Amino acid sequence: MKEYGQDIEQRLHETLAKYWGYNAFRPGQDAIIHSVMAGRDTLALMPTGGGKSLTYQVPTLARDGLCIVITPLIALMKDQVDRLRQMGVSATAIHSGMSYTQIDIALDNCVYGDMKFLYVAPERLATEAFRLRVQRMKVTLLAVDEAHCISQWGYDFRPPYLRIAELRRLLPDVPILALTASATQLVSNDIMKHLGFKQPNILRSSFSRPNLSYSVRHTDDKDEQLLRVIRNVEGCGIVYVRSREGCEQLTEKLLQNGIKASYYHAGLPHAERSIRQDEWASSKVRIMVATNAFGMGIDKADVRFVVHYAMCDSLENYYQEAGRAGRDGKRSYALLLVASNDDQRISKRFESEFPPLDEVKSIYEKICSYLQVAIGDGLYNSLVFNMQEFCQREHIYMGKVRSALKLLSQNGYMTLIEEMDNPAKILFTVSRDDLYKIRIDRQDLDHIIRTLLRRYNGIFTEFKAIDEREISALTGYTVEKVKELLKRMWQMRIIRYIPANTSPMIFFDEERLPTKDIYISPDTYLHRKRLISERFNSMIEYAENETECRSVLLQRHFGDTQAQPCGICDICLAERRRLKEENKSKSTSNNSADNVTTTNSSISNNILSLIKSRNISAREVMREVSCEPHLVAKIIDELKAQGKISLSNEGKLVINE
Repeated sequence: MKEYGQDIEQRLHETLAKYWGYNAFRPGQDAIIHSVMAGRDTLALMPTGGGKSLTYQVPTLARDGLCIVITPLIALMKDQVDRLRQMGVSATAIHSGMSYTQIDIALDNCVYGDMKFLYVAPERLATEAFRLRVQRMKVTLLAVDEAHCISQWGYDFRPPYLRIAELRRLLPDVPILALTASATQLVSNDIMKHLGFKQPNILRSSFSRPNLSYSVRHTDDKDEQLLRVIRNVEGCGIVYVRSREGCEQLTEKLLQNGIKASYYHAGLPHAERSIRQDEWASSKVRIMVATNAFGMGIDKADVRFVVHYAMCDSLENYYQEAGRAGRDGKRSYALLLVASNDDQRISKRFESEFPPLDEVKSIYEKICSYLQVAIGDGLYNSLVFNMQEFCQREHIYMGKVRSALKLLSQNGYMTLIEEMDNPAKILFTVSRDDLYKIRIDRQDLDHIIRTLLRRYNGIFTEFKAIDEREISALTGYTVEKVKELLKRMWQMRIIRYIPANTSPMIFFDEERLPTKDIYISPDTYLHRKRLISERFNSMIEYAENETECRSVLLQRHFGDTQAQPCGICDICLAERRRLKEENKSKSTSNNSADNVTTTNSSISNNILSLIKSRNISAREVMREVSCEPHLVAKIIDELKAQGKISLSNEGKLVINE
């Protein structure tokens, strides 16, 4: 559509109202949608939580045709497909965790059915099946999420993204919408170059969150500061920590202090994580203590605060996680707690997570051996990878393995795919001839073997994904019976059986090579090391900043040079107090002493009232009195000096009779 009219505007707003119930687009969304509807290649820079998905979903639903969405986030695929289907919109996805049969069915539905959205993992673009089918689809838009992954100058370069250029050549007249929440000008230019933009076209949304108050507190008693926030800010919150063990320990401390809390990390079973997230989303649990695994699919609008118990690796990650607070537009808080040795910990973590090139090659060899992939095998295979088990077995730090896998991915060898639902897989360990020689006493085993041989080809030469529900329907057995029989065959060493599970996977972009043939580009290695170092340093600079509005600092990091002070972060509030006190000192210098005395008297009375009500420590008083801790401590000292209170042998404050 090259021209706009009232009918198109009306159709867009009717689509928005019909499927989402909104009367107007968010700032920035309408400009992107209009650009897409006009057929222009568009690079949209939008903050996480800014409604990126609507910018390709609305124009697709407002006209005929299919939208192909390319994203590396399989959890996002599933989340988006489920939501669209709940809205009555036909959508499907293909990724590395699916069987060939499932992929064929999904592609056929896009060619012959009325499918509106096809979500695709970038590594699937290389397959012949996809390239042949896509030319027969009525594609009206290509949407590329996490578009910075196509740039070698970006922090998260992924070689499979370069295959999008081949897709553009197959669909030369289809406009492209590239979406990212973080791209410098250099990366933006690289994105447009690799995606073959007909002409530069960048639309930048504001990264300002005017209702979100950012603050940093430097303290070596993070627990005390966290409890003050939880007790002084109403509503639910998220507390981000770095480790699984830290999650569980901090949750226990909150529970001991009478706070309804739960924890969430990738080490929990999938069902358990779903239950915990649902309990928090429905406000049965007030505080969720989590690693960064807690993120995808969180759309709870009334999160009043997000506390980072430890520094993130980058401002991009911090902005995304902190931005989960206050999506309903009401005042909310993002607090970063910083201990005196945190910057040293980050530097140490950086060094430990960046292995030398020889170690990267060694990790490659160990992963291939762990997955039992022989030299010359593995091309385009996806295999379940239990990273925690692998690291424990090989005695390697998990961060080092992740970093090595990132380098191996950037050099085109193997890619770590995020945690996902994996179908069951089997491989016959005996030949077809030997299979018939085996004496099988039970008829049901014979029946299921015959069913497997009829249904799945190549099952003697490689692992094949199977659908246990489909086998159940074909055999007449229950799903539980099918699983029981498969396990029995496994015990008899007739097959190797990997039950359906939820775990990360390794995708082989290239067949396994001898370790001596693995080449990691020194330029790629040094460039990635520099980028990670810069990202660490940007986080440290944010934490140490004491003069500039935190919102301005964040917005400038994302390329907005016109950002204005927010007026509500800790830096802005401190400056406002300073100016207020300065003006007050000039105009009412005679009355200032009286005002301070009145304020201090009020705090003194509050403290005395607390001590009279129960045995209480000085730290507990500071936690419960709503003013600066140093002022409370000063007044407690004054009350002691005046003989009004004293400290008991148990360390509690008591009233002197």
